[in-house]
Amino acid sequence: MIENTVPQQPHAPEQPHAPDTQAPEQADADFVLQKVQPGLLGLMDGSVSTLAPLFAAAGLTHNPHQTFFVGLAASVGAGISMGLAEALSDDGSVTGRGQPWTRGLITGLATTLGGMLHTLPFLITNLSAALHLAYGVVVVELLLIAFIRYKYMKTPLAATIGQVIVGGGIVFGVGLWLGKLGAGG
Repeated sequence: MIENTVPQQPHAPEQPHAPDTQAPEQADADFVLQKVQPGLLGLMDGSVSTLAPLFAAAGLTHNPHQTFFVGLAASVGAGISMGLAEALSDDGSVTGRGQPWTRGLITGLATTLGGMLHTLPFLITNLSAALHLAYGVVVVELLLIAFIRYKYMKTPLAATIGQVIVGGGIVFGVGLWLGKLGAGG
């Protein structure tokens, strides 16, 4: 009887399995790219793009109820526009930005939220009180945006606060100026 033997290869000693540090880092990068970035984009756009029409409407109408509906229309319209723009910008296969409709939904909802936060004070019937509360909400929104940029985008805190406050301040000032100009003041 002939035995069919295959020569054994000497076993290399097993190397200890190194922990997979790439996977958590990639998951974090994907989370920032696919969730945080679209949300931040929307929050920034909603917070800033609705300032001018909202405060111009307050200056033109001197009516918090009408101002609220201008802010509501601007917020919802901007949310739909930004959501569609993000969803249709790319399918994610080339950029790795994730599912387009998920990004679009995140961006659209964040845009609407960003615009509505400083619109809600205009449910108060006293215009002066509504304006002062809205001013405070705008400052909180801009600081929140700066913090998100600092935490997730690794932007230096002082630089991001300066950038966000200056950009928001310019738009805010334009809205107040146009409201006064339109009201004849």
